[in-house]
Amino acid sequence: MAYNLLKGKRGIIFGALDDKSIAWHTALKAREEGASFVLTNAPIAMRMGAIKELADETGSEIIPADATSIEDLTNLFEKSMEILGGKLDFVLHSIGMSPNVRKGKDYGDLNYDWFLKTLDVSGLSFHKVLQTAEKTEAMNEYGSILALSYIAAQRTFPDYGDMAQAKAVLESIARSYGYRFAKLNKVRVNTISQSPTMTTAGTGVSGFDVFYDYADKMSPLGNASGEDCANYIVMMFSDFTRMVTM
Repeated sequence: MAYNLLKGKRGIIFGALDDKSIAWHTALKAREEGASFVLTNAPIAMRMGAIKELADETGSEIIPADATSIEDLTNLFEKSMEILGGKLDFVLHSIGMSPNVRKGKDYGDLNYDWFLKTLDVSGLSFHKVLQTAEKTEAMNEYGSILALSYIAAQRTFPDYGDMAQAKAVLESIARSYGYRFAKLNKVRVNTISQSPTMTTAGTGVSGFDVFYDYADKMSPLGNASGEDCANYIVMMFSDFTRMVTM
């Protein structure tokens, strides 16, 4: 059932890889609720995923962008405003990658060059997105910029590795930039910590299936699905949460 929560709103959705992605579910739900948006992902992720299928289904254009590149992000925001016909109302940062986790490096034997890559892609890129949005004057007042986090930013989870530090950086950026953007343009900045979800990234973590079952038993409502998270994201993009930030 649609409620037109995002009727007339424009945005950018980062990170839709395949139909397991939370960003993918968010794009479908946002379109259902009346939004128009540009889809974006890193060029290498686009070759691996099925984003063209999502673009066709939602009537969206795709602009490839490396979220660690200011040049790519500037091009993304400027072209998105041209394509969508005005300033933006929402941005979803759904980005996370750790070479150490992907290659099974033990936390006591991290490759530090890879660690820096983890921090850049999974944490610092959020600051780059926010800073670029500010400098291009891309956001409407009471716009909503949202990043997906994880509880490992605040708790210890075996096998999550250096991604825990990246998510802690991400949440700290949301607080610092949330204050700045609210003062400057009344733009909201938030993070959502989703329960374990069978995404492509999530299932790449060692022992994820056991942890998924454990979390499902511990939560009184069970694990939220990607679609459930997308519903929450759409609410955070809507005017019902226009006074919620940081």
